[in-house]
Amino acid sequence: MKFFKYLLFLVLIIIIALSVYIAVQPGSYDITRTRVIAAPKALIYDQVIDYTTWPQWTTWAEKDPNAKIEFGEQSKGVGGSYSWVDKDGRGNMKTLEATPHVLIEQALQFEDYDPATVYWKFETVDSGTQVTWGMKAEKMPFIFKGYATLYGGMDKMIGPDFESGLVRLDSLTVASMEKYNITVNGITEYGGGFYVYTSASTKIKDLSTKIEELMPKVGRYVAENNISTAGMPFTLYHSWDERNGTTLFSCAVPTTARVITESNDILSGQLEPFKALKVTLTGDYSNLEEAWEKAYLYIEENKLEIAENAPMLEYYTTDPGDEPNPANWITELYIALK
Repeated sequence: MKFFKYLLFLVLIIIIALSVYIAVQPGSYDITRTRVIAAPKALIYDQVIDYTTWPQWTTWAEKDPNAKIEFGEQSKGVGGSYSWVDKDGRGNMKTLEATPHVLIEQALQFEDYDPATVYWKFETVDSGTQVTWGMKAEKMPFIFKGYATLYGGMDKMIGPDFESGLVRLDSLTVASMEKYNITVNGITEYGGGFYVYTSASTKIKDLSTKIEELMPKVGRYVAENNISTAGMPFTLYHSWDERNGTTLFSCAVPTTARVITESNDILSGQLEPFKALKVTLTGDYSNLEEAWEKAYLYIEENKLEIAENAPMLEYYTTDPGDEPNPANWITELYIALK
């Protein structure tokens, strides 16, 4: 009997000692993980600010497939929320503050304990966006301290989930950018019209870089001179020499009327209406080469004839500044036919 009393006394001492040890552990924490994702910060921000995307890239749902998740009446933006019940209990998260494409602050609460602060930062870097995901609290409940002590600290307990979540967020975001579709719309009439433009000759391999250089130049001229536009910008190809790997092209903005320009670099032109094959690319500009190939294949298979000195247009109907996901960019191709 004395043995059991001593054993019980020893267990009690261990419990008290452990409780004291847990009680004196730091009551605050700030855990962060960072990853650079090769995507615009606006696109990544849109994923994080919408709780309906979270089950696709966080690890917690995978750990408990039987978890029940409910989204609030508002699941996106400030005031958006969602809640869950899993094997560890119930919890909820709500977005408190947000600076679009820069910062998000959320409250994460388990059961009736005081909420922790979850925060996100999005910073543009050379290779994409540096995403920081963090969680912090000034006062940690005793039971949380116990779990943290058991697992070697809050950083070791939560950090791996943040790391895994960022990897999944990276994969999901990049995959969403790579989707594209090419549609051969068939023969149509291109309406023509006036435009202002600047021209250049370049190696085909340097074409995209040259367009990125010249198109803003035309856009600035239009804005600075208050010129009324009649649509989105386009590239007009005058020649395409595969053998020598060169092309002559113009970057243009359509206008509502003929413009008399006062610049040696920016000129005014007019396209007459013409019959054309239209092909639509929905997706990143990197897929334009395939779109042009499909256009010429369709012309060959259907025995159509390209007009001599035919205008060939890339009409950019989507402004990338308004749509961060390249998968949603729409580009229309027009090849003049006899």
